[in-house]
Amino acid sequence: MKEGNKMLDIKDRKWKDFFIEEIATINSGRDIYEAERKKGNNPYVSSSSVNNGICHFVSNENATMEAGCISVNRNGSVGYAFYHPYKALYSNDCRKLRLKYPNKYVAIFITTQITAQRGKYSYGYKMGTGRLKRQKIMLPIDKNGNPDYAFMEQYIKEREKQIIQKYISYIGKNAEKSVGGGGFSD
Repeated sequence: MKEGNKMLDIKDRKWKDFFIEEIATINSGRDIYEAERKKGNNPYVSSSSVNNGICHFVSNENATMEAGCISVNRNGSVGYAFYHPYKALYSNDCRKLRLKYPNKYVAIFITTQITAQRGKYSYGYKMGTGRLKRQKIMLPIDKNGNPDYAFMEQYIKEREKQIIQKYISYIGKNAEKSVGGGGFSD
């Protein structure tokens, strides 16, 4: 996807709006009320804008347990979307999206596009299933006018690589600073 050493640029793409229901199936979550919750290791996704939407860790299980999904908050912090590569449970305060083109990198790209729409929603104007189905998001398209999933995947992979390289560089610089300062002396 790269031309020479040139990074992919979203400005070089044609874009088109798609209804979310065209690219994903949308399912309701199921509440696990406080009195029912048992502490455990299963992430319970609700409607937080932090921690990838995870509000609790429980040992409960139900039919919403699934990995590789996107959660979209319909209550609380309305409009935030998060990708969950791990098995999680989903409350009724969010909607669980199963992409028709399941791919981690595509999911990350799409969550940013959904979250970009959050400003029009609020506690009084929730993002329920009906509104979410008809919510439009802009996506890059291929020559046939379909979502360009290959581009989305490569674009996110490149950004991920950039972040990792920055982190490695940062760690390397700080490791050099700490060597020789603070060791034991004879």
